[in-house]
Amino acid sequence: MLNEVLSGELPEFDLPPLANDLADDLADDLTDKPAPPHPDPLERARLAEVLAEYRVAAGSARTLSVAAGQYVQVIDVEGRQCSDLLAFDAAALARGEALALDPAVTRTLMGRDVPQPGLHAKYYDSRMRAMLEVVQDTVGRHDSFALACTRKYYEDAGYPGHDSCSENFNTVLAPHGIAPRPGWTAINFFFNTRIEPCGTLVFDEPWSRAGDYVLLRASRDLLLAVSSCADDIDAANGWQPTDILVRVYDAHRSFPSAIAHRMTADATPRLTRDSAFAPRTRALAQHFVDYRGFWLPHEFTGYGAMAEYWACRERVAVMDLSALRKFDVTGPDAQALLQHVQTRDMRKLAVGQVVYTAVCHPHGGMMDDATVFRLGADNFRFVCGEDTTGLWLQEQAVALGLKVFVRNVTDRLHNIALQGPASRDVLREVLWTPPARSSAETLKWFRFTVGRIGGPEGVPVIVSRTGYTGELGFELWCHPSEATRVWDAVWDAGAGHGIAPLGMAALDMLRIEAGLAFAGQEFCPMTDPFEAAIGFCVALDQPSDFVGKEALAARALRPQKKLVGLIGEGAEALASGDIVYNGRAQIGQVTSATRSPLLDKQIALARVDVLYSEPGSRFEIGKLDGKLKRLAVDVVPFPHYDPTKRRVRS
Repeated sequence: MLNEVLSGELPEFDLPPLANDLADDLADDLTDKPAPPHPDPLERARLAEVLAEYRVAAGSARTLSVAAGQYVQVIDVEGRQCSDLLAFDAAALARGEALALDPAVTRTLMGRDVPQPGLHAKYYDSRMRAMLEVVQDTVGRHDSFALACTRKYYEDAGYPGHDSCSENFNTVLAPHGIAPRPGWTAINFFFNTRIEPCGTLVFDEPWSRAGDYVLLRASRDLLLAVSSCADDIDAANGWQPTDILVRVYDAHRSFPSAIAHRMTADATPRLTRDSAFAPRTRALAQHFVDYRGFWLPHEFTGYGAMAEYWACRERVAVMDLSALRKFDVTGPDAQALLQHVQTRDMRKLAVGQVVYTAVCHPHGGMMDDATVFRLGADNFRFVCGEDTTGLWLQEQAVALGLKVFVRNVTDRLHNIALQGPASRDVLREVLWTPPARSSAETLKWFRFTVGRIGGPEGVPVIVSRTGYTGELGFELWCHPSEATRVWDAVWDAGAGHGIAPLGMAALDMLRIEAGLAFAGQEFCPMTDPFEAAIGFCVALDQPSDFVGKEALAARALRPQKKLVGLIGEGAEALASGDIVYNGRAQIGQVTSATRSPLLDKQIALARVDVLYSEPGSRFEIGKLDGKLKRLAVDVVPFPHYDPTKRRVRS
């Protein structure tokens, strides 16, 4: 029986405070040993020394004053409890003016229903001046559409005299000279609402768990009013109101912007963290996005997505891809496990070789895609997109009784991609390899080598000839403690070749042109590898079984959908989710779209009915409800760029 261990060793760089280490969480989930008890949720939510703490009893409200720069943490004590928040400018109140936080202004300026940590993080007043900034959020599901609950809501539902948040606010705001309102426009944290396509506002039980919170920073001196929602007649608070806790932290503290991620539904949340390359990327960029739990640059200041794109296509570019999940799979049964959990024939994978593969559910739908490195006869590295894929590998090993070890090394192996026609020239200048290893010059496509940056005593790295751009390119994998040295060496060597940094926005243009699949768009659990146009990685002819093989064999015989390339006739943008029409009939859906700078056309990938998948077919993209506006598109072979992969193989 497997005795799987996840090492608790972590690199020496800063992680967000009180974000439990994912390796520890995974170790709890993946070992036979009993999991240690998790700390009290309210203690886990304590971020620093608390200046003030206020308990808002179930179904009540209270006010508190905060100074500019101070942090306010709104905590759900027991889980599934909504909390309305109002904010008033303290200086304006002193003048007799109730200048309040305005959800409509906030939505307009931020372009989101509610702000989230990062670039679009601020709440504004009616004069369009920032009042609060969201710093951390462990839930991400809130409301700014509706009023705080009102007396009228309960009366109309048959509950006269029921407490309401709006009336509770009126009571606690009266001593501050703020006139009452029958319904207060509020930010309702943890309220699980959505707008249906028909325009209806609907809600369900909150997603928040005990100890979940939103951390905000005051942009000026404020009077806040905070409630624990009084609603116990529907699912808004899980049918049972509970307490809300508010903590205030000193303005001189520093908390990283972060969103929480849970590996599994019941796992301890981990906050978004920087990669080890952040000291370099943050010096070049201001716009970062949360990508699978890491802050990665969206685009770089002074460059922009278009310049970054052209650098990759014409010269060389470097980007941080550390968010990829890495699992070392070792032991006598390592090959047997991998043969079972993914679609390639691992028997054919040579030491030093890399293979792209799919991971499928028993019904054939895709769980993830991955690249697998063979480091030795019984040593593999499994690089994928999701933490849960590593957990699933472990579960399969236990079910089969295999002697194999699956170790999460995501936080011990960070990586950059060096991509573009000049990437080999740059790598040649910095990479030293032992005589028995491939050099930058001789390394072949989908192979890797081991070497050092800067000579035989330099930084140890693994270099793979892989990438996600459709260009000649490499990925450099190193320990986080050496990340800045690797970046600096590549950046300095690339200066003479016109190197540029590459962000997520430019990467999306590059990978769509190259016809490369992206999770949640080209594939999901409801699509199989054939429908995602990666059927080449399904080895149905291998003698051994793998998860999903029987279902995939049946799907291969009776395909229903096919991924195709589209080119728009005009300049109007196509978008992911657009419906493809043949007359009145819906025949497919756009999975990814962009304007190709190289082709100067709108291009897309779309999953369509196999009957309509032939190149040369002409269809329409439906806009404005699919009827009032149609954009002509032609089905074309893809990849749109370098369809023979001559450049990436060069």
